[in-house]
Amino acid sequence: MTIQHSFLVSYKLSRLTLALSLFCLPVAVLAHTDAAADKTEKDIERVQVTGVVLNGPGQLVMDPKAPSQPLPAHDGADYLKTIPGFSVTRKGGADGDAVFRGMAGSRLGILVDGENILGGCNFRMDAPTAYIYPELHDSMTVIKGPQSVAHGAGHSAAVILFDRNVAPFEQAGFRTHSSLTNASFGRHDELADLQFGQQNGYVLLSGSNSAADDYRDGEGTAVHSRYQRYSGNIALGWTPDLDTKVELSGARSDGEAAYADRGMDGTRFRRDSLNLRIEKTNITPWLEQAKFHWFDNEVDHLMDDQQLRKPGMMGYANLLRDTKGGRLSTVFTPSMNYKVTLGADQQDSVHSSRLAPASGVYSPLLDDAEISQVGVFAEWRYQLAQFDTVVAGYRLDQWQATDERLKIAGMMSAMPNPTAGQQRDDDLHSGFARYEHQFSSIPASWYIGIGSTARFPDYWELIAKEGIKSKSAFQEIAPEQTTQLDVGYLFKDADTEWSASAFYNEISDYILVDYSNMMKSNGFVRNIDASSYGAEFGVQQKFSPHWQADATLAYTRGDNDTDRTALPQISPLELKLGLSYARNNWSVGSLVRIVGPQSHFDRNKGNIVGKDLGATSGFSVLSLNASWRPVQSLLFTAGVDNLLDRIYAEFVSRAAGNGLGGAIPGYIQTLRVNEPGQTAWLKAQWNWDGQF
Repeated sequence: MTIQHSFLVSYKLSRLTLALSLFCLPVAVLAHTDAAADKTEKDIERVQVTGVVLNGPGQLVMDPKAPSQPLPAHDGADYLKTIPGFSVTRKGGADGDAVFRGMAGSRLGILVDGENILGGCNFRMDAPTAYIYPELHDSMTVIKGPQSVAHGAGHSAAVILFDRNVAPFEQAGFRTHSSLTNASFGRHDELADLQFGQQNGYVLLSGSNSAADDYRDGEGTAVHSRYQRYSGNIALGWTPDLDTKVELSGARSDGEAAYADRGMDGTRFRRDSLNLRIEKTNITPWLEQAKFHWFDNEVDHLMDDQQLRKPGMMGYANLLRDTKGGRLSTVFTPSMNYKVTLGADQQDSVHSSRLAPASGVYSPLLDDAEISQVGVFAEWRYQLAQFDTVVAGYRLDQWQATDERLKIAGMMSAMPNPTAGQQRDDDLHSGFARYEHQFSSIPASWYIGIGSTARFPDYWELIAKEGIKSKSAFQEIAPEQTTQLDVGYLFKDADTEWSASAFYNEISDYILVDYSNMMKSNGFVRNIDASSYGAEFGVQQKFSPHWQADATLAYTRGDNDTDRTALPQISPLELKLGLSYARNNWSVGSLVRIVGPQSHFDRNKGNIVGKDLGATSGFSVLSLNASWRPVQSLLFTAGVDNLLDRIYAEFVSRAAGNGLGGAIPGYIQTLRVNEPGQTAWLKAQWNWDGQF
């Protein structure tokens, strides 16, 4: 089945599902006509514009289904950029790479319902967030810094968890969530999330479809950026009692995307995933919980310069990545004040590739790398006193990687791989400790924690990049060790909520990617010592039942201590200001985003995601939004992003053009990939729960 045929089938099914849902709308309206009138002023739903303050020590939780601005996200990176400290490397209209506090790639652990999805593209066309449609999930959690060891290995910057939470059905019934989005530049999204169940089990059916044409920047210049994406999910759950759940689920997604920063586009992003989950709670007075999760996902990615642009001479590249893994965890409660989480996780990933000229005749599919990891972890939480808690954790990981490349592609021809068939093994240690204090007299708390995380080089650093001395970096680069201090303060009362967090870290053997050598055009990797520090601040203030102001501030500074230069890919100071007015069942609001200049950079140095292109000047962007809930089950939101049609580009943007210094045929080349100009959007969300 071709991508176009698969996309058409998915599109029609999505339209049919939503049509059936909307056909039932009058029933929902009759059931909920008076519900909106019962809402108090403080319950009015406003469009989220500035991210959120911390919900706990170094942790924030967001609802991906909640209305937000800018334009509702169609992938994981688009959603993360609304959070203070995050930025996104712009490549086109889709599939940007998330960056947090200047850290990207495998320094960010991104898990989808506990599943680790690793992209296949050697050049990061398909970052893990490319396979996530946020609104299909019920929560998104960010754990800042190395302050947990329970969610995988090596995630030194942050862990991001996208989770579905199927609540038990007390009796036979259904839950539905659907949405439609239309926006400038031909953007349209359709989504349906349907749950049917009763006390002994449930069925989950969900799907999304998203497409857009090329967008235009603030000067009206077209950017090579159109895309089409769809996904479908099914899950079968068995719940023999309130404390037991067994779930088998499967997912498929696919699509295509044009890129403004390189000589090829992505014309297949097929992901097939299978998951088995077994959960048991309230087992004994001292054994609170046991969870088992097994997953198997395969990414089949195709890139070419034939289908989404004027055909060129580069041809096709087909890359596959098959990742299998599992996790077992248990939670013990020896006493009321003491909780212990013990667990183990394992993962094995095989990467394969093949090439074809413009004729489409492929070479044989060959494995080029296998990377496996086995880890054990433990976390302790101890209540020292009524207002004081200590949390600590440790994990040990055994890594093994095999270089299966016989040859390495060069500028003119392939050459023998000097590390062909070689294997490397590393035992890596990580841990953290944190002290938390809750004030007795005010609704506030503070925390301080220190963590140390060892990160094994990922596929892109081991295989996709060269070494400084050799065509192969496989044996040249050492694992990265990050030691970080985190502190924070949280306050929340009826009208005011704010949080402040700060960090300082030192990174031994930071893996730097250097793109300055023309003979190593894909970049070479080397270890340096680095340090960085920064802070995030957020506040939400209700001045009256109707007026609310929001503000967030994020700043990071990084230094390459070895070369005495800037640590590359660090976004500048960013301030967001929001003001909204809400009454009864409607609201209006505004967002001002102010980004400072960045002159602290190291040209042509970076990471696997991108490189520094030079200094940037500051900019500001004004956006407006509104919401209306005519009945409790139906919500309309609308907005205009970049109201004044400013032309601007982010500091961490990729370079525009075909990757070889020239423009993509039919498009104007700019230094960076510019952000979209004025963008108007309208979204409708409908929720309906019922009983059979």
